[in-house]
Amino acid sequence: MKQSEIKELSTAELQEKLSETRRSYSDLKMAHVVSPLENPIQLRSVRRAVARIATELTKRELQ
Repeated sequence: MKQSEIKELSTAELQEKLSETRRSYSDLKMAHVVSPLENPIQLRSVRRAVARIATELTKRELQ
């Protein structure tokens, strides 16, 4: 998810997206522990998406 897409979402949508993305990251990590993922770079991209969403939420709270 790109930063421009994140900025367009409302705060409620961002919170929903954050929980969904964190759940996805957790599932990917567990799947990777059991058997190696076909594309382990997915872990990095999902982790960074979580960080982008969390950063935008924090930025909105501080305003």
